[in-house]
Amino acid sequence: MIFKCKNCGGNTVYSPERHTMYCPYCESQDSEELKTTGESLYSCISCGGPLEIADFTSASKCPYCDSYIIFDERVSGEYEPHLIIPFIYGKETVKKLLRDKFKKSVFAPNDFLAEVKLDTITGMYVPFWMYDYHVHGIYEGEGNVIRTWVRGNREYTETSVFHIKRDMEVDFEKMPVDASVAMPDSIMDLMEPFDYKALEEFQAKYMSGFFAERYNMSALDGEGRAVGKARADAESILKQSISGYVGLKSSPGNQVTLDRTDTNYALLPIWIYNYKYKNEDYSFHINGQTGKIVGKVPLAAGKVWGYGATVFASLFTILMLVRQLLILL
Repeated sequence: MIFKCKNCGGNTVYSPERHTMYCPYCESQDSEELKTTGESLYSCISCGGPLEIADFTSASKCPYCDSYIIFDERVSGEYEPHLIIPFIYGKETVKKLLRDKFKKSVFAPNDFLAEVKLDTITGMYVPFWMYDYHVHGIYEGEGNVIRTWVRGNREYTETSVFHIKRDMEVDFEKMPVDASVAMPDSIMDLMEPFDYKALEEFQAKYMSGFFAERYNMSALDGEGRAVGKARADAESILKQSISGYVGLKSSPGNQVTLDRTDTNYALLPIWIYNYKYKNEDYSFHINGQTGKIVGKVPLAAGKVWGYGATVFASLFTILMLVRQLLILL
């Protein structure tokens, strides 16, 4: 499918800044018409140019006419997302975010923040499974409370032993796990948190103007990570409820059990900036809703050595001046 402008025929895209559909050709808003003609996996339905589409790609850009195409069969039926968070940050805003964050990185290569490089930034909807759990936590043990005071010339210490018991029930909603093999799990975890109150029912128009993947691992395959996150959070809540004790001794049989109550398939917005330096790849991921940036800046060896040489030369000059002054004295 493709969204065409009913005024000029151009490809309309979703504008994060305007929060609506926008035609970059005639600058009209909300002028989109949905077109779904022909087989879209192998040829562009706008210009007919051949497409090379990866196995899990659900939205892409035609290299010939620059139209953004959404592949019907990968966003429908079993692959239709339930929920989506639309992009809040647009491309130009993300460029500014990167420049502001790394402008003080004096050892970065000269072209790291160059316009021609930053212009390669890609907006992508990454597939996520979102799990709901009902959690039951039980804790039992003993803890000490120690009180110390001074009376006269003597110091007294009193140790009180308490039996501790906690029985907790809590519901976790929308525990996210990325469903893309290509996306590093550790990076996607660092993209959190999203504001899940902004989740909307899926609408394909939000994908126009961006790339996207359908899920390429099942909800069952991703659940292990979700259970780990939910269990860690539940144990943290339990521990916080028993703070203030020393010498804590846990009784056997303490446990946290989870029951999954719902699962949703969602698309979440990520900007990706891939930069190559000295044959090494550096990837930067930016949360398309919150603007959070994850990535490590490369160091230009020439700048580091140059800075070191400058510092050394300055110190040498200062030492020579001090030596001359001492001679004169």
